[in-house]
Order: sequence, then structure tokens, then C-alpha cells
Amino acid sequence: MAGGEGSDLMRVVVTGATGTVGGQVSRLLSAAPGIELRTTGRSPERAPQIEGATFLRVDFADAAACRGAFAGADSLLLVSAGEASDRLEQHRTAIAAAVEAGVGHVVYTSFLGASAEAEFTLARDHGQTEQMLRDSGLAWTFLRDSFYSEVLLDFAGPERVIRGPGGTGRCAFVSRRDVAEVAASILRDPGPWRGRVLDLTGPVAVSLAEAALLMTRARREEYEYVDETLADARASRAPYQAPDWQVEAWISTYTAIAAGALDVVTDDVREVLGREPIALAEAVADPL
Repeated sequence: MAGGEGSDLMRVVVTGATGTVGGQVSRLLSAAPGIELRTTGRSPERAPQIEGATFLRVDFADAAACRGAFAGADSLLLVSAGEASDRLEQHRTAIAAAVEAGVGHVVYTSFLGASAEAEFTLARDHGQTEQMLRDSGLAWTFLRDSFYSEVLLDFAGPERVIRGPGGTGRCAFVSRRDVAEVAASILRDPGPWRGRVLDLTGPVAVSLAEAALLMTRARREEYEYVDETLADARASRAPYQAPDWQVEAWISTYTAIAAGALDVVTDDVREVLGREPIALAEAVADPL
């Protein structure tokens, strides 16, 4: 183990620590014995305050900063960059830095069904990033997450209405807590998970109308799902004045569900954690 000269500590680096999942992974690792924790992100003011952990401001576009942050890491959580037109270039820079820094194992937060043909357009970026890691020579584990249960609250917004062309398609939404616990567990002991692709899902697939009903019961306030046409979906998102690629990505969230691409339930969360995944109702009642 790296952890500095003469140390038996395992050095773990968590990128995206200023985000929800990365922050939770950092907190979980901080409570684990034998870990030297280094966290990174772009917004120091949002960094989790963790005693004994070192925080470094890192942007994936900055190769030198990535190399410095990743140096000596036994394991690295590579949280995918946010939606951006240069997302793949950011990932390419970060992966090259991980190679140069001698990272022992990379755990990458990917997406269910990641491939060049994925209906959810952002999953295509994940497919290409996975290939970069396969080609890099690094040891890796891919966490292919389904849509997060908690994101449904963001989709609904203050009006508590989920709008999109999802039809009657189903999705096994996964809790962010489960994803964070799986990531933290693998980062502590990556060897058994080398070369594994884990599909992280909730315990049951539900339609968006069923999800709205579960949210209503769990939160004791009315939620609704409105099935839109593609034209309706573009019109309802026009006020955001987002670029075309981003609007199509938002809409493909729903068309992927409608197409059945997310109607997948696996035992992978249970395989890693030894328990059943968190149900959607529980996740939205107390969101991470």
C-alpha cells in the first residue's frame, strides 16, 4: 500500500467529493480504519469537512493538478464529470493522469447500459470512458448506476410534477446511499472487484406514474407524472435556453425509460453490501 513512506495506510482518493455521492463516499471512508483519505473537487467551499482528510482543488481539465492529486493512490474513485460538451476530453485527461500517477485501481461511476448505442445520450459518454479505462492498463471496476431515486425530486421540482415522454416504461431507480456504500466498500478492498462491471439498481422497477404515487405516500404531499410527447418535452424545456445536445440528453432520460432500457433489476448491490437495496419510497422520504 502507498499511504506515504513507511506507512501501512491505504491511500484512497475520491474525486467529486463536493458532490452528493462523492461527499458521502468520503464520509464513509473517513470512518473506516487504515485509510489515508484525499478528496478533490472544484468548489472548496462545498467540500465535506472531514478530520484527517486532505482536500485538493482539482479540475479534470488540469492534467498537472490531477497527477498531483492522484499520486500514490491505491484506489481512486473517478466520479464522472458533470454534463458538458467537453466531458469526454475531461475524462481522457483524468485517466491519463491516473496512469502517470501510478494509481492502483480506478472505480468509475458509469451508467446502466453504457454504450455507443445507448438511448440515454449521456450513457454514450460513459461507454467511451469505460473503453478509455479498458485501454489504459489500469485496474478498474465500473459502477453502472441506474437513475438515482432522489433525482426524481429534482425532476418534479417545486410543482411536484414529473414531466417527460417516459410512457409506461419502467426503471429500477437506485438510491444514492447504496451507490456510495458500494463505492466505499470497493475502494477499501478493490482486488475482488477488478475487471467487474456492476449494474446498480433498486429492488424493483416502477413506471414514472408508480414512482409519483410512491413519492406521494412517502413524503405525504401530492406528486404527479405527466406523460409528454417529444414536441411537448422540447417546448417545456425551451425556457432553460440550454444547447440542443443538453436538451436532447434531458429528454432521452425519459425516452430511455419508455424504451425499456432501464427496466433492469440486479442483485449487484446485495452482492457487495450483503443486504437488499433501498426502496424508492425510503430513498425519497429521506434523500441524500
